Amino acid sequence: MSSLTLYTHPMSRGRTARWMLEEIGVPYESVVFSDFTGAMKGAGYLAINPMGKVPALKHGDTVITECAAICVYLADAFPQKGLAPALNDPQRGVYYRWLFFLAGPLEAAMMEVALQLTPKESDRIALGYGNLAQCLNTIEQTLQQKDFLCGDRFSTADLYMAEFLDFGINVVKVIEAKPIFTDYIARQQARESYARATKIDDDLFAKISANG
Repeated sequence: MSSLTLYTHPMSRGRTARWMLEEIGVPYESVVFSDFTGAMKGAGYLAINPMGKVPALKHGDTVITECAAICVYLADAFPQKGLAPALNDPQRGVYYRWLFFLAGPLEAAMMEVALQLTPKESDRIALGYGNLAQCLNTIEQTLQQKDFLCGDRFSTADLYMAEFLDFGINVVKVIEAKPIFTDYIARQQARESYARATKIDDDLFAKISANG
């Protein structure tokens, strides 16, 4: 089996990629950066990701960047784990819809509010992500009807949704902690893979902080 290497920082979107790797449950290595400058902007890492940001994943000779792409790639690379609907499953379209809704409109709308950006209303059609209220209403309508996004089982889409909602509520604080959101997050984060991934990154961040 080709080797897997995660390039990350413990307080970055790499936490999501690590949760996905722990969910997959196969051996992998980590290259951990201590800050977002230094080595992350050095020639060695820029050869892997010219954007100079994390996470990135190397699987054999294949390099995957962008967190959503990493999660989708891992689900497809290890189909025996059952983390994505099969290609011929009608839920596959639902799966794609949510993953790219989260990585596109929701993230853009969240960061607009978090960074206090004020685009003109006349520009919203061109921006293409509506606004945060519309995004959250779309999510809430779905979670009122089902426990999981794709059928009746946990998938990569649920992992990604839980991470975004948690980030919006507890980190950038632009999402109201409604029970429909917090209950959904709690169900997904009850998985052992989440506990393992969180401990790894929390311990790494504590070590980085202790070293100044």
